[in-house]
Amino acid sequence: MSSRVSDLLGGLAPSATLAVDGKAKALKAAGEPVIGYGAGEPDFPTPRHIVEAAAQACYDPVNYKYTPTAGLPELREAIVAKSLRDTGLVITPNQVLVTNGGKHAVATSFMTKLNPGDEVLIPAPYWTTYPEAVYLAGAIPVPVMTSEANGFRVTVDELEAARTDKTKLLVFVSPSNPSGAVVHPLDVAAIGRWAAEHDIWVLCDEIYEHLTYGGVKSVSMPVVAPELGDRWVIVNGVAKTYAMTGWRIGWMISAPDVMVTAVNYQSQTTSNISNISQRAAIAALTGDLGATYEMREAFDRRRHTMTSMLNGIDGITCAEPEGAFYCFPNVTGLLGRSIAGRVSSSSAELAETLLETIKIAVVPGEAFGTPGYFRLSYALGDQELAEGLERLAKLVAAG
Repeated sequence: MSSRVSDLLGGLAPSATLAVDGKAKALKAAGEPVIGYGAGEPDFPTPRHIVEAAAQACYDPVNYKYTPTAGLPELREAIVAKSLRDTGLVITPNQVLVTNGGKHAVATSFMTKLNPGDEVLIPAPYWTTYPEAVYLAGAIPVPVMTSEANGFRVTVDELEAARTDKTKLLVFVSPSNPSGAVVHPLDVAAIGRWAAEHDIWVLCDEIYEHLTYGGVKSVSMPVVAPELGDRWVIVNGVAKTYAMTGWRIGWMISAPDVMVTAVNYQSQTTSNISNISQRAAIAALTGDLGATYEMREAFDRRRHTMTSMLNGIDGITCAEPEGAFYCFPNVTGLLGRSIAGRVSSSSAELAETLLETIKIAVVPGEAFGTPGYFRLSYALGDQELAEGLERLAKLVAAG
């Protein structure tokens, strides 16, 4: 009997992070005392001036109609100005495509750049969407294992070992989801030069650019590695910086000829993105970063708390992240042990045990290409953060 869905989509894996978050929310709605560490979204409200700009936009009839596929001209101009302000990247509006969130920008980038059989290097641990979006474009995702001893920062040697004649593109993310790793500027430049030497395009995901801690700074590869020329794509969005995950505004930046094709693709799939959300994004990008810095201060405090509490649990080790809002602890010391009367052989099994017994939701490392780890978001309230980890500590101590 033939499948009732296409072979292509039948082979697509669901989002592991959204699945964990959805299950946690469903249990919570049913009255269970679930604490969710799965979602990658700030627990803060969108800043008021952004919400007010959206509310005003609702009353302007110009926003009731189709607008340019590539995005409102004012928003594309704001992205140009923001790029120069934040990273020193010099671009023009015709290099910008406004997308339905950062995930849409990633998928559009791969559809625009890749051909069947092309190989894409993806340092692991990686965000769950990258390999699936590469698969949808008909290309081949190639995980590149990084070292925990090196803080999960990919090196030129690791990339070179994975490179073949079919390597078309490198996915580069700093700060990293899920590890929180931030690559040193000199190493970013070295990776850019390596890519240029081998005529490899680079997709730079800069969504967490403003969420770094302890004086650590992120840099944009095209700026610090001019040798790349125009063989790069940048994806970004307002979701993490401005607590706007639900507003669904991202963008893709690349060379003008690449963007012509990307805009054509979007014109046949989504057309323009919500005008109201675009107006809100204009307010976000043209305003100051005060609210972002307040969020970052809270995240900074929480990363210290989470790292300390995790390292206080026998069988868990966790390096302190330098960016984003996730901890990525090694939990291999808990595998093969009796936890809540069960013995887990994988981090995925252990994650199921924690959700079923002490009602905490974490994303297992299998989802990120690195079994034996958990991803825990610290973008949740201080009290919930501590309570969930206290439950975990008591469970492990009880055996």
